[in-house]
Amino acid sequence: MHTIQDIARSIVLTEGGYVNDPDDPGGATQYGVTLATLRRLGRDLTRDGQVDDADVRAVTPQIAADIFVDHYFRAPRLGDLPEPLWPSVFDMYVNSGSQAVKILQKLLCAMRLEVAVDGSVGPQTVAAAQRAYQAAPGHLVDAYGIARRNYYYGLADRSPSLRKFARRRDGGKGGWITRAESFVAAKYHLTAAEHQARVAKWA
Repeated sequence: MHTIQDIARSIVLTEGGYVNDPDDPGGATQYGVTLATLRRLGRDLTRDGQVDDADVRAVTPQIAADIFVDHYFRAPRLGDLPEPLWPSVFDMYVNSGSQAVKILQKLLCAMRLEVAVDGSVGPQTVAAAQRAYQAAPGHLVDAYGIARRNYYYGLADRSPSLRKFARRRDGGKGGWITRAESFVAAKYHLTAAEHQARVAKWA
């Protein structure tokens, strides 16, 4: 099992460098760290008395990894979940905040392990996740990844401006979908035809 620092560095590589896509709710981002995050944490990296786009551009891979570990893994207590879930839930938390935990909680409810869908990792969620993993150790990680993939498709269904993140211009799988499937066993990946069928209703 990779360390949390290893996972964080992998997320940094996935996120890549500076982007400021007007259709991305995260806004200006460098290595996955948004301007909103820097402001929330009070990280004036340029030490000019304000937190702005220049600070986003000043984020290094190591700064990003440290922020991820401290504020997107330790702070929301993801380490209390079964260890095999860490990579995918951590990656999703960086991508979508507490929605990562809500996806897990909805999955647990679907498995008849009733928990509050509140986005917080508390004793109830931890106990249910442990029970689910013990009952299906070879399937829970895949089930979470599939639920995450479905969440992304659902976002794109509802918001046409977000569809470019789920479907490439050539019709293939977009970054959101390939990112989710990177945590899922290959046998559960959608084929190109299945993906095309899933997005066929999009303009």
